[in-house]
Amino acid sequence: MKHDEGISNPSGNRPFEDVLEVNMQRRKVLAGGLAGAAMGFFSSPALAGMKGWGDDSNARGRGRRSSRLLGFAPVPVAEGNGPWPVISSDYDYQVLIPWGEPLEPGGPAYQWPPTAADQARQIGIGHDGMWFFPIEDKGCRDDDDRAHWGRHKDIWHGGENRHGMLVINHEFGENMHVYGKAAPESLEDVRVSQHAHGVAVVEIQKKGRTWRAVESDNARRIHVNTPVAFSGPVAGHALLDTPNGNIPLGTVNNCANGHTPWGTYLTCEENFNGYFGAAGSWSANDAQKRYGFSAGGFGYGWHLFDRRFDLSDEDYRNEEHRFGWVVEIDPFDATQTPVKRTALGRFKHEGVAITEGRGKRVVAYMGDDERFDYIYKFVSEDNWKKMRRAGKSPLDHGTLYVAKFNDDGTGEWLPLSIDNPALAARFADQAEVLTFARMAADVLGATPMDRPEWTTVAPNGDVYCTLTNNSRRTVADAANPMAPNPDGHIIRWRDADQHVGTTFTWDIFLIAKDSHGTEDSFASPDGLWADPDGRLFIQTDGGQKDGLNNQMLVADTMTGELRRIFTGVTGDEITGITVTPDRRTMFINTQHPGEGDPTVTNFPAELDGVTVPRDCTIVITRKNGGIIGS
Repeated sequence: MKHDEGISNPSGNRPFEDVLEVNMQRRKVLAGGLAGAAMGFFSSPALAGMKGWGDDSNARGRGRRSSRLLGFAPVPVAEGNGPWPVISSDYDYQVLIPWGEPLEPGGPAYQWPPTAADQARQIGIGHDGMWFFPIEDKGCRDDDDRAHWGRHKDIWHGGENRHGMLVINHEFGENMHVYGKAAPESLEDVRVSQHAHGVAVVEIQKKGRTWRAVESDNARRIHVNTPVAFSGPVAGHALLDTPNGNIPLGTVNNCANGHTPWGTYLTCEENFNGYFGAAGSWSANDAQKRYGFSAGGFGYGWHLFDRRFDLSDEDYRNEEHRFGWVVEIDPFDATQTPVKRTALGRFKHEGVAITEGRGKRVVAYMGDDERFDYIYKFVSEDNWKKMRRAGKSPLDHGTLYVAKFNDDGTGEWLPLSIDNPALAARFADQAEVLTFARMAADVLGATPMDRPEWTTVAPNGDVYCTLTNNSRRTVADAANPMAPNPDGHIIRWRDADQHVGTTFTWDIFLIAKDSHGTEDSFASPDGLWADPDGRLFIQTDGGQKDGLNNQMLVADTMTGELRRIFTGVTGDEITGITVTPDRRTMFINTQHPGEGDPTVTNFPAELDGVTVPRDCTIVITRKNGGIIGS
């Protein structure tokens, strides 16, 4: 998509491919293609003592189909294409909540194009990150008892596997897809687009063999015109004030997501810059350039009819600072105002993987999804339960770090703190550091990466991050042998001191190019989730090779084996991933099927060449009722 084509990092910081090229000279390259890429760990002393890392004997001689975790029949390359999804023969799927469906029964029915009023009460477009919150889990609403069940609970009983709140991001929908025009002709057109973006909180229940949306006191849409609040170091700062005095409204370009141990949802604002433009005379300042603002934006044209998004309108100066944050939403309280947690920094957030570090501190791993941008980490200042009992959000008080990768397989987390003299010389206070986190990371010498996207934390403490691609690369290296490199890879690291340390060790887990021409073929890894057993679910967004549509694969993180479990439809992206507590139902999304072109696909409708295709959620189950991925 055109919103993924930008580069706005002029720092000149040493790029990751340079670090990787030096490091690859130290790497033990094993035979076996993809398995070798997964198990060919560094021989550096930094990794020598880490269980499961650096043990070459564990990989030698192991067959590609040796995994005990992956027991399903993969979708063959030859079948993974066309206008209709394909799933493993061991699995079934169901379509759920397509774009335009009513948020709950009795709401406005789907019609194309929608009205702004209807779209505000319907499922949005651009289905992306999401999470399932079980409802009949009454014993776990207490802060002291609520567990992060996804890490260590395999089997739950009762209704929580059949009933819950599904919170889902609606990242984007282009004008032609949403309302059939290349550019808006009125404020009504703009409102249709705005209400198609954002977040949906929908109650779903399995009745018989079918999941469906049900009536709910907590179902709601959160979109660009929904009131929001700010918290943390930037709240109340002049950087968030406009001369007009308008209240903060909205969230937009909600890409990936996270969820907290206390049962709330985190939605991440990614390419927010593209919804702004300039109707009059305007030139970008350094900060606006660094965040990719332009006079034309991405072509949505909101700035032509909604002054909030007009960069040339002095009455709305600073409005752009209100976007680019992580937003917390309570799925069980429709009266709650969404809160933008500014301590986590402002950049193009792809997602946020939350884990519990030493001392029960909350740790959040985040990617900034643009070519040559950075990977970040946030650590709360104290035990999250203690902080909440004291009335403090663990996401408001702590330290934001940015990653620097070293040649020898080690790395450093550099704190973005005004106490650093280099930052104090550039910024007035901590609020400025966080509002312009990209620029602060430039000053510190963070390592530019190849579009860092989803992060996930495995049960053994390893952290994985997809580096989707970098078509602007001009220098090839061992890990990215094409220049440009359109295919990407997955990196992993392990932090010191149970996630709260300031150093880490790193390795490359998978290189997409290694898979091409094989039955494991994939490119442009994006969505990512590590399950409690050692499986890594990988979703793709970009030009697949070998005739494939975008897809979801499952990797065994110990053997490197990879199997394709699902392929989407022509022109779509496969994204979003969540499961019921027993992991016997999985929800994923198909986004922008056919790029909205009904001559390409009409999914989820039957093929007719006319019906506009719709983003939707896919419900996946194993035919024998087993755990997803097995």
